[in-house]
Amino acid sequence: MLDAMFDRATGFIDGLQTLLFVDLLQPIFYALGLMGYAEDAYDALYWVIVGLLQVLIAYLLLRPLEALRPAEPWTDRRALRADVIYTWIARLGLLNIAFFFLLQPLFFHWQSLMAMHGLPQFDLDGWLPGISDRPVVSFAIYFVVLDFAGYWYHRWQHRFGIWWELHAVHHSQRQLSLWSDDRNHFLDEMLQAAFFAALALVIGVAPGQFLMLVAVGNFLQSVQHANARIPFGPVLGRLLVSPAFHRRHHAIGDGHEGVHRGCNFGVLLPWWDMLFGSASWDARVKPTGIADQLPAPAGSGRDYGGGIWAQQWRAFGRIGARLAGRASSAQGAAKGNEA
Repeated sequence: MLDAMFDRATGFIDGLQTLLFVDLLQPIFYALGLMGYAEDAYDALYWVIVGLLQVLIAYLLLRPLEALRPAEPWTDRRALRADVIYTWIARLGLLNIAFFFLLQPLFFHWQSLMAMHGLPQFDLDGWLPGISDRPVVSFAIYFVVLDFAGYWYHRWQHRFGIWWELHAVHHSQRQLSLWSDDRNHFLDEMLQAAFFAALALVIGVAPGQFLMLVAVGNFLQSVQHANARIPFGPVLGRLLVSPAFHRRHHAIGDGHEGVHRGCNFGVLLPWWDMLFGSASWDARVKPTGIADQLPAPAGSGRDYGGGIWAQQWRAFGRIGARLAGRASSAQGAAKGNEA
């Protein structure tokens, strides 16, 4: 049944891709003398359609819930404008897919060399022949493996100071919404896209499945960030990261600055937080953001920027300040040793 649903979904996208290309793009490319790029444009159109569908489905399902069952009132809707732009850039920018196809020839070359020298290769969908190679089963395997890597990737973003300053762009939003997931520093976004594309190639994810993994993951993360009371219950809430669970990760004093440098790092599955002791099931709605955004004396009133470019540049400024602080500390230690 799930295999049939997967086939119908991909068939619908294939049909829409052909229709739009033949009736819309191809005449434009022909008129401009750009038919040499037509094949690449046809392939890219598939990913654009999937990105558009992601945004449309998330908005139609989640925006009514945010209006009817908000977790907290929004005090400034203008603060969400940058997040909307981030979402369109991320969903239509094709970073994950671009890195996947850019790295693919390199991995094919490595696989050929490994085969020539008789070295074993990763092939997760061939783990249990007849079972793990079924599309739904292999999808589930890749989903879990990539999410396990995502947990540690996310935890490291909070652990290392310079990396945190990039990730802080995401956490500096104090009004969560369905648009908040894609509020990221562009450098951090590229690093993440390259990492997961490379990992997907290493474990043998096919291009079609990689696209579906990205699409499903993006939708679930939009649900997590939605400003809506969506009851997952005790069972579903242990299977998937819920909005309440993820809101705790964004809570001031808990998500980043709390015990063990934060809690609830799980990207899609809360299992890893449960396994590694970083889970918090406190469902109270607390203010979100970063502690140093608060006015004195609770914080320093730091401004992380209201617009996209301000948020991007201020992150580099914070990184520069950290590096300068380290240099000063090193010089001070050197002078102390000389004395």
